[in-house]
Order: sequence, then structure tokens, then C-alpha cells
Amino acid sequence: MDKKEKRILITGASRGIGNAIARTLIEEGYSVAACYHTSQSFIEPLQKLAEAKGVNLQLLQFDVSNRDAARAALEEDITQHGAYYGVVCNAGITKDAPFPGMSAEDWDSVLRTNLDSFYNIVHPVVMPMIQSRKPGRIIVVSSVSGVTGNRGQTNYSAAKAGLIGAAKSLAVELGKRNITVNCIAPGVIETDMVSQEIIDYVKPMIALKRIGKPEEVAAAVSFFLSEQASYITKQVLCVDGGMV
Repeated sequence: MDKKEKRILITGASRGIGNAIARTLIEEGYSVAACYHTSQSFIEPLQKLAEAKGVNLQLLQFDVSNRDAARAALEEDITQHGAYYGVVCNAGITKDAPFPGMSAEDWDSVLRTNLDSFYNIVHPVVMPMIQSRKPGRIIVVSSVSGVTGNRGQTNYSAAKAGLIGAAKSLAVELGKRNITVNCIAPGVIETDMVSQEIIDYVKPMIALKRIGKPEEVAAAVSFFLSEQASYITKQVLCVDGGMV
């Protein structure tokens, strides 16, 4: 199957890692369905890139934590354009605080956006993927916080660890359908979610002595989507520069 015929759904595509994933996959010739919530400044540059590469680009606006809105948007897109070859669950937020001072709302909002969105996004799209009787890829962007835990991120770590468990279970279910499910666990990546204070604190703990770039996470996504990764499933790939 030509890459142009492989549609990839990407959540959180308006900025940071998600935007880098969208740009990278369009550059490589994939057709993309880019999901976003509010920010629209990314749309024109992404449209120009898609036009230059001769690939299709759909733009889907909804809140990934809103189950009904997500299902409606995704079902309409699938009806119009067909099932996805790949799904990249990337959207996420942080609301960090020491656990004794963490509000119930900060706990709930992070779990809703980061963990519940797995169900909200994957559930409406997985049956059409199965019914297409073609290979498929589901890639979940977790975090090293979900692997090791992190001070001040009990909510975030819980959500990201939950994603790993969900992805591993789904990988077992979908293996016989030739649909792989894998996680990518980024470390500290250069996005607007990361302050200079965090960078200065974490850099000495990284073997490579630098923070990562969104494009380096996008490269891992590209690999998992490729034919070369067809025998890899139920795995977690840490893109963290060797955090210790």
C-alpha cells in the first residue's frame, strides 16, 4: 500500500510533539487527519506542507476528553474518508503539584485528557480498522513519568502508566488482526510544556546531557508506522536520552 493511501490520525497535532509528528509524516508522504482543540495557528503551515507533498490532510476539531464529541468527529471522518491505517494518541496536559496539595480537579482533568482519551479516540476507530482487513498501527505517546514515576506528577504518572497498560492489553487483543500497538515514552522534550527550570534540573540526569527535540519523538513514531516495525508490538520505547 502506498503511503499516501495510509491515513494517520494524530491527536494533539497543533503544537509540540504532535505537530512535529504531523509534519514528519506528511513529509514522508502519509495522509494525515490532524486533531486539535483550540489553537489554529498551525493549520495554514500544515496545509501548505500537505499541498506541496501532494497528500491529503483532514482537520478535526474537538476536545479529546469529550467522549461524545470525539466519537462524532471520528465517525464522520471515517464515513467520508475510510478507516485509518495508523492512530497516534498524543494529546496530553500537565497540572503538576505535590500530591498533598493536588486538587481533585487537577487530578480529574489530567486523567480525563491523558488516560480517558485513549478510550475516546481508539474505541470509535478500532472496529473500522479491523473490518478493513488490512494491517494497522496504534501508537500511544506515554512518558518516562509513566515508567518510573516523577515527583509532583502523581496524576500525570498515573495517567501515563495507565496508557502503557491499556496499550499492552490492546496489543494482545489485536495481534491476530495484524494491528500492532506500541508506546513511546518521551523524556524531557523541548516543548512549551517544559520550563527552563525543569530543563536545568533534569539535564544532569540525562546521559546525552541535553533535552530531546519533538522531531526525535516523531522519528520513533515514523518507525513504528513503517513496514520495518511489522513484527514489533506490545512494546514501550523510551526516547529520553538515557535518563538515569
